[in-house]
Order: sequence, then C-alpha cells, then structure tokens
Amino acid sequence: MAKQLRDEEPAAEAAEGVEVPGKSKKKLLILVGVGLLAVLLSAGGVTYMLMSGDEEVAEVELSEPARAGALYQPLDPAFVVNYTHEGRKRYLQVNVVLMGRDSEGMASVAAHMPLLRNELVLLFGSEEFQTLFSPEGKEALRERATLAVKALLEKEVGDPVIESVLFTNIVLQ
Repeated sequence: MAKQLRDEEPAAEAAEGVEVPGKSKKKLLILVGVGLLAVLLSAGGVTYMLMSGDEEVAEVELSEPARAGALYQPLDPAFVVNYTHEGRKRYLQVNVVLMGRDSEGMASVAAHMPLLRNELVLLFGSEEFQTLFSPEGKEALRERATLAVKALLEKEVGDPVIESVLFTNIVLQ
C-alpha cells in the first residue's frame, strides 16, 4: 500500500500542474538564457545608438561655429525728409535700427553717429518719392542704406561692423 501511495504522488502532482523537477530546470535555464540574451542585445543596441549619435553631434559642432547673437543700435530720433512731389509738399519719416553681431564694433558705431545720420539723410533725400510707395521700393531703399552705412564704417573704422540696416517704421505723407 505504501508503494501504491508513492506511485500515486507523482501522478497527483502532474495532475495539479506541478512539473517533474528534471523538466522544470530545463525550462528555467531556457527562460534565463533567453532573458539574458534579450538584455545583452538591448544593451548592445543602446551602446551602438549612443556611440553613433555622438559622432554626428561632434561632426555638426565642428562644422558649424556658434553664431553670436544679434545686437541692435537704434538711431534716434527718427529721420524726417521732405519732398516736393507733383507740386505738393510730401514727407518721409523712417525709424532706423542698425543690426550687428560684434559688441565692440557696435560700441565704435556710436562715435560716428553724426556722420552716419548725415549719410542716411542725404540718401533718403535723394530718393524719388513715388518709388517709396511700393514694398519693392522700400526694400531697395533699405538695401542702399545698408550698403551706404557699411561703406562708411569700412572707411572710418576699418570694418563694416553692421550686418544690415532695418526700418522699424516708415511713414509717407
């Protein structure tokens, strides 16, 4: 009877879902192996992505130098120029701002402000009033003002200093 009970115990354990010790060790080893393989593959993939990403960032940093922020120098007060157009008095009022990126150069612009203002007044006064009504005419005036200021600063300072002349307000009357 004892022998019969011993034979029934493995059959009862198998029926309850408990596996035989030899089979469970094999499954455990297989699961641990698969888990370890997944962890190693994930670590390898992450390492590869990080290493390849650093090279791209390093290449971008080396190829593009950091650009300095823009500095703005307003020319106050606004420029007012009078015209005679078709027998009538007309006026142009322009607020001008100089944009540059070199702080030392922009500081040197202040020393030449009267000369810059004179150059711009003469430029604005030499324009045809009718051409200033179109956006293209205003943009052409802005470009001519930029070239005139750069040329003047090149002559006086030895460096154009500014990047462009900006019109923050234009009134035609």
